[in-house]
Amino acid sequence: MRIMTLMLCCAFSLLQTAYGAGMQPGQDIPSPKNVSPAVEPPKIDPQQQVGVIDSVVVVVNDDVITRNELDERIREVVRQLQKQNTPLPPADVLEKQILERMVMDMLQAQYARETGVRVDDAQLNQAMTRIAQQNKFPSLAAFRAKLEASGVDFDKFREEIRGEIISTRLREREIESKLVISDGEVDNYLANKARMGNSGEEFHLAHILVVIPEQASAANIQAAHERAENALSQLKGGADFAQVAAGSSDAKDALKGGDLGWLPGDRIPPLFSNELQNLKVGQITDVLRSPSGFHILKLIDKRSANAPVLITQTHARHILIKTSELVPETEAKIQILEIMQRIESGADFAAQAKRYSQDGSAQEGGDLGWLSPGQTVTGFEDEMNKLQPGQMGVVQTQFGWHLIQVLGRRDADVSVEQKRQQARIAIGTFKSDDQFQDWLRQLRDRAFIEYHLGANK
Repeated sequence: MRIMTLMLCCAFSLLQTAYGAGMQPGQDIPSPKNVSPAVEPPKIDPQQQVGVIDSVVVVVNDDVITRNELDERIREVVRQLQKQNTPLPPADVLEKQILERMVMDMLQAQYARETGVRVDDAQLNQAMTRIAQQNKFPSLAAFRAKLEASGVDFDKFREEIRGEIISTRLREREIESKLVISDGEVDNYLANKARMGNSGEEFHLAHILVVIPEQASAANIQAAHERAENALSQLKGGADFAQVAAGSSDAKDALKGGDLGWLPGDRIPPLFSNELQNLKVGQITDVLRSPSGFHILKLIDKRSANAPVLITQTHARHILIKTSELVPETEAKIQILEIMQRIESGADFAAQAKRYSQDGSAQEGGDLGWLSPGQTVTGFEDEMNKLQPGQMGVVQTQFGWHLIQVLGRRDADVSVEQKRQQARIAIGTFKSDDQFQDWLRQLRDRAFIEYHLGANK
């Protein structure tokens, strides 16, 4: 568990990958979530302009969403769906889906402000620079120029990234830091995996989720079930899955057609993996019930994913100085460099870690044990892999500034311990997904939300 803090941060590296894995500087920039090339706004009669600007479609606690904001988001989503060649759901259904996502985004932003979770401009600039680098652009300025040349509003892009980072930090703090995975769960998971024999398979999935409200009544559950059955009926009648997902699913990826991408078999909950064994490519499941709601899965494709027997492991330790409002990035960097200088002058690394490191490994002298590929965030792992045993290096991640020392390397078989650790990661992933949906439902249930949509149409 000493490396859980680092492992649980894969969500942010996935965010970076989603915004351009493999993109070359000469290629077009795909629009990120909720960001698209600017759409020419409709012409408005000057006499009606004030009324349109002041039109409120929903009140969310002390904030509001206006008609203009909703219309702008609808134009963005429509453009995204058209670029993906996804058939558009009915206009009223799409409007409702988009408005609900705007409400949930606003609730998370409000909660983040209330509880002190924020991303300042310096941290945001660092994140933007990492995204540019991962997209293989020589500088943030070059990345910005390409975005703007593609018609993407750079300031809006930045704010969308800020919102994604805040959402990730909320999830880490409220859910992932509190996850408990028992040995019994690991045993059951490994036994099921062996029984299903799917360790060498990956699945390309799409899904539809109809959420069950927190503390739902029997009527609420029945209504949710009927929605899911109605979606299934449309699919069996030949409707396009992406179109039904965009119009019916409550999942965050609904407006992307519900596409989950490629998932290894060991990251799919047993409830779903059991069903997938009976599906052929292109087929869909019946309605499935989980604690978070009702699901429909489509198996788009599957493939073999045999992992190598030998992996290279690195034994490393680190010291972390976190960045915050009280400790800006420049100060954190100065502190970590001072610690590095003291160690180079003879100070004991473990003693310095116990005294200064702001990570759960501090009491172990910063020792992270033997790390396998993928067990740490991308920037940390990249810097660690550059170091030879005995060497130290400094790197910045979304957590702050790290001083890393590599203690050794080895080629190892995937041991029982490693398999159990991988199982814990997989269990944590889908438990986190379910619990985050529960947390979002609770957040919504506690909020004051008042709709004025009909009056403002």
